[in-house]
Amino acid sequence: MENPEWDFLQFVSEPFEVPDSSAPERPVAEKTTFSAPPSQVPTPPLSNKGSPGESTSELNAVVSVSTTFFPGANLNNLPPDVIFLSSDAVFFYVHCHHLLAASDNGFCSLLPPKSSKTAALAPKGINLSDDIGPIIPLPEPSPVLNVILHTIYSVSCAHYSPAIETLVIALDSLRRYGVSLSQYCAPSTPLYALILAHAPIAPLEIYSAAARHDLYELAVPVSAHLLSYPLPALSDDFSHRMGAVYLKRLFFLHLGRIDALKRLLLPPPHPHAPTPDCDFTEQKKLTRAWALASAYLAWDARPDLSTSAMENALCPLAEHLNCDVCKQTLAERIKQLIVQWSVVKRTI
Repeated sequence: MENPEWDFLQFVSEPFEVPDSSAPERPVAEKTTFSAPPSQVPTPPLSNKGSPGESTSELNAVVSVSTTFFPGANLNNLPPDVIFLSSDAVFFYVHCHHLLAASDNGFCSLLPPKSSKTAALAPKGINLSDDIGPIIPLPEPSPVLNVILHTIYSVSCAHYSPAIETLVIALDSLRRYGVSLSQYCAPSTPLYALILAHAPIAPLEIYSAAARHDLYELAVPVSAHLLSYPLPALSDDFSHRMGAVYLKRLFFLHLGRIDALKRLLLPPPHPHAPTPDCDFTEQKKLTRAWALASAYLAWDARPDLSTSAMENALCPLAEHLNCDVCKQTLAERIKQLIVQWSVVKRTI
């Protein structure tokens, strides 16, 4: 007896980043080779199977479904009643009331949807909307939609390692769908932690996104990673994204630290009482040497100047001193300078 023919509903793992960061982000269905083998759920054969007009491709329909937002996911006490279809044809099963509670514009006026107009989007022979809900197509690709839904459900998607470009687009999409970023991207949220983890490698992109959405609590820690960025090289595109307020704050951060560095470098080591081997005239040598060394640092002052660079420029002055008291005074002055520089504000 021949084995019965089956169609398969294939649950495909959601996107995650390929270790090679240069590789382009691909649709979810194309990334399954990097994940565990997909599970397959057989569905009953079609009533019109074997008819002359039915092609082989139509009989072997495969549906890509999110592994987090699938029909049997334990995300809510109620079953999902809405299906989102990403632009790369991945299905996400979600809850209408959960989305409406997070959105102030009815999820861009997409909810509640009309199922009669979306049933035709399901693959032929597989009806996904009879018992669960209507299908709503969205313009976002699955990696972006994955981040959006994880954010709304307050679940971390860090294990998918989304790219920074995906996170930035997700912020724009969340705002378009009426989701409050001040609430869902607050310091205690998974999305905030995920975005902040990318700050050391993409500070300008994250700071621009935070500025565009007025996420001050995100922009503050990210700005510390921009101390080494040359502001004259800032492009018009990033300047436009930041806006006038956050661009001014970034400039004032750089200029303020440079000005503070110059003020801290100005006072020379305090002179000590004259001794038989070192009078005030002899101590002027240290004052002149300090002035030259500090002028060298101030001339090339950078907001990200390290304390080690200060020590390398100032500590060699002791090699030209014969007075032990002058050497001790110089060491104390350098230590004081390093402490003062370390407490200068590093964020906007």
